Amino acid sequence: MHTTEANLVRIDQRTCPLCNVPLDLTNPNACTKCDWVFDTEQRSPNAGFRDRVAVCLSVIPGLGHMYKGHRLLGALLMLGSGFALFACVVAATASAGWGLLLLPLYWAGVMMHVYWLDDRALHHHTRG
Repeated sequence: MHTTEANLVRIDQRTCPLCNVPLDLTNPNACTKCDWVFDTEQRSPNAGFRDRVAVCLSVIPGLGHMYKGHRLLGALLMLGSGFALFACVVAATASAGWGLLLLPLYWAGVMMHVYWLDDRALHHHTRG
């Protein structure tokens, strides 16, 4: 009975990590003020490594997405890189070469997207 009371006190003092408002005892895994929800899905220890590998593969836009199991999106980004290159060349002719700076922005956007994208390939390998 003593441990139950100690657990209730500890849960009662629990606050939201984002807005520091006390959480409801009936649902301590969600905040009603800022819509914070406790993430119950556990990430694999290899998730960070696979994210970094996907970013490195994204030097060829879309290849990192394919590595993480998003094949259609990866193919569309590969196709889109051709259009992005064409648009940068057109913009470069109209802006004395400054339009070529758009291509690294496209690459950086693709790399950032693949870093934060969920890893479908990892989930398929670990589940069964």
